[in-house]
Amino acid sequence: MLGGNAGWGRLKSMDGLAYGKGRFGYTSLELATNSRSVDKGSGADSQPTTDLLLDFEEADGSFSDRTGNYSVAEKSFVSSSKVKMGKHAAMSRGNGGLSLCGSADSLFGSSGSKGSFLIEFWLCPSIAENGEIVFSWRSSRMENDYLLYQMISASFFSNHLRWEFINVFNGWKKDNGTVTLSCQRTIIPGNWAHHSISFDDDTGLLEYRIDGKIEALQYITSNGHEHGGSVCTPLLGVKANIDICPKYTGYIDDFRIQRTAESETASSLRYDTYKSNGGRFVSQPILISRGAKLERIDAIVNTPSQTDVAFYVRSGDNRFDWTDDYPKWVPVKNHEQIVGVTGQYFQVSGDLYPDGGGSLSPSVSEIKLAYTEVPLPLPPFSVFADAGDGEVTLSWSYSVDDQTGGYIVFYGDRPGEYLGQEAYEGASPLDVGNVCRMKFTGLKNGKIYYFAVASYSKSDGKIMGILSKEVYARPLRK
Repeated sequence: MLGGNAGWGRLKSMDGLAYGKGRFGYTSLELATNSRSVDKGSGADSQPTTDLLLDFEEADGSFSDRTGNYSVAEKSFVSSSKVKMGKHAAMSRGNGGLSLCGSADSLFGSSGSKGSFLIEFWLCPSIAENGEIVFSWRSSRMENDYLLYQMISASFFSNHLRWEFINVFNGWKKDNGTVTLSCQRTIIPGNWAHHSISFDDDTGLLEYRIDGKIEALQYITSNGHEHGGSVCTPLLGVKANIDICPKYTGYIDDFRIQRTAESETASSLRYDTYKSNGGRFVSQPILISRGAKLERIDAIVNTPSQTDVAFYVRSGDNRFDWTDDYPKWVPVKNHEQIVGVTGQYFQVSGDLYPDGGGSLSPSVSEIKLAYTEVPLPLPPFSVFADAGDGEVTLSWSYSVDDQTGGYIVFYGDRPGEYLGQEAYEGASPLDVGNVCRMKFTGLKNGKIYYFAVASYSKSDGKIMGILSKEVYARPLRK
């Protein structure tokens, strides 16, 4: 059995899945949420693109940056089970949020010219009232011997989230160096939404999106347009902390800063809760017995509308030569008869698929294998050992089992240890075929020997039954 009371310790691999709470209180397998991750870049010479990642998965509230670029200076967040991604999110009660100090290698931990960036997070406000602040960075820099105040902030105004950049972009003179982008849609309290603000240093495009859809944009160029002007790149001044939700009541999840204007790939612009390709699990090979036949699988599953679970099985007698594709996986249906799957080992795998909108996940709470085993052939009822000069004649009654195809004889010089090698007829054990008598020669006189006989199956000669009662004899010169 997999899952249920036995748990999932017999799984070999699990990809794109997570543990959840299934039916009858069992731990279930379900799809892992489409959580943000640390992007380390591609290629030997590439630089990591993730500058900061707070996934808030620490159940005890000891939140930390997964990249190691930022340390927590102050924290008022608490862990919450009201989540969008993963198993935990952070809850802010409007009393300080999270303050982070960046290292010299981080985007906000050093001064100077910066390139492309992206700030993204999931947000579920409780009230979204005026003046609530979700993100804040405040610093200053010198320009022509004048001190310029700098700020980046995201705050609520009339149920809209507004981003404001003051004296951040070098060379931007419009509106006294201020750039403001505000979303068009009304932010509804109690609903999760994905927010992202990005800047592309190739084109100068500053773009605000919610759930992947453009809400506002501005070209940060010398002429304010896409063409004909030079890009005004970010220029940060004195190192300062970044504050997340310093004045905000609600929930936040998967806060990430990237050193790129794009969120990995175009496909990730879909902000579904679950990835469309789903997840997969594979069990370890499960030892049953030679010749066992898998009849069906009985799984406890939950498949909300449009979701699905596809099961596969395979079998064989030697699991050590198995690969990912050999033996071939056979698709099977839950609770339906299985034909032609036999062997000593069985293995089960399953693919879990979300609904088309990526908002619902199936789950598997338990998998039971229904199988039949080939009955073990019965051993001979009586066995006799007759000692002679340097030899022992062993005889036995034929097994009463009509499925018996032959016999295997075991011998040795200690009770229950049949490791004998002295007989001219060969080392223990010996397949003697379908006979009921055998003479062992070349044995040492005065030494005691122990014997037992087992039957094997007629069908394939591979399935051996239990041993008969043990007999002994001591060869002597007469």
